[in-house]
Amino acid sequence: MKKLSEGRKMFASVMVVFVVYALIFILFEDYDRKFLQPFDEVSDWHLLLFSLVVMVGLSFLLHRYARRMDERISREQAAKENQMRRELTQNIAHELKTPVASILGYTDTILDDPQMNPLTQRQFIERANAQAHRLTALLQDISTLNRMDYAAHQLTMERTDVSIIVSDIVQETSIALEKRRMTLRNSLPQSIIIQGNPSLVYSIFRNLIDNAINYAGEGTTIDICAEQTDDEWAFRFSDNGVGIAPEHLPRIFERFYRIDKSRSRSIGGTGLGLAIVKNAVLLHGGSITARCAEGGGVCFEFTLKK
Repeated sequence: MKKLSEGRKMFASVMVVFVVYALIFILFEDYDRKFLQPFDEVSDWHLLLFSLVVMVGLSFLLHRYARRMDERISREQAAKENQMRRELTQNIAHELKTPVASILGYTDTILDDPQMNPLTQRQFIERANAQAHRLTALLQDISTLNRMDYAAHQLTMERTDVSIIVSDIVQETSIALEKRRMTLRNSLPQSIIIQGNPSLVYSIFRNLIDNAINYAGEGTTIDICAEQTDDEWAFRFSDNGVGIAPEHLPRIFERFYRIDKSRSRSIGGTGLGLAIVKNAVLLHGGSITARCAEGGGVCFEFTLKK
């Protein structure tokens, strides 16, 4: 069923009021009458006719206004979407330019100097390889977001065990956690079952954990816990690290938003991780918020529909 536009909703609401008024007038002639009674005076018929003429004239004007309002809203939405696309395209181009320039710089240097020291040559190859991996990660994140934006209806929702997915991620990130002397306390109950997309559920928790590993600081602790309600699971993901300044919290889910641009790029982040987290949560019928944790660090609270 096609959804009514804002203008048509307004038009329909006003017309319903007029129709109800006309019916009451015709049936009871006045509000204080309790039974059906025909009109006795010619003035009553004149008043009814005048009311109908006013209703028809007003409906015509309201219809024109509603159509213009819908057109204006459509233009504003289109302009906003175009602006967002331009900004996104510029951000993507900027993010792609850095690793591509680095790869070209290292490989051109190697090609221009056939007699280069083998150790230096290997270092340049390793750096170019690292930038290639960063470029691959960026393209994968862009592909994931595009899939959620434009092909969400094609995503397969199936019986998904969140507990198993998180346990697998903990194992995958154990070496990175150990290197940074970090502790991850997984307090999730066993068998958290939802109807979801396993790949996107994986992206939610993997991006949150990677984000904490990269930015929370060495020696910190990550806590993951959850509680269930009648129709959803409420998760809390927190750390006791350096945290995020309050002024940045409203924007951390924006695409390519970085608190410290130089540090983010040196670590290798794509700037899309938290945007993927938010979109994936929304696609599962949930919501997500971020706040400063008590005693330091940051706390993400989000829900996933069962």
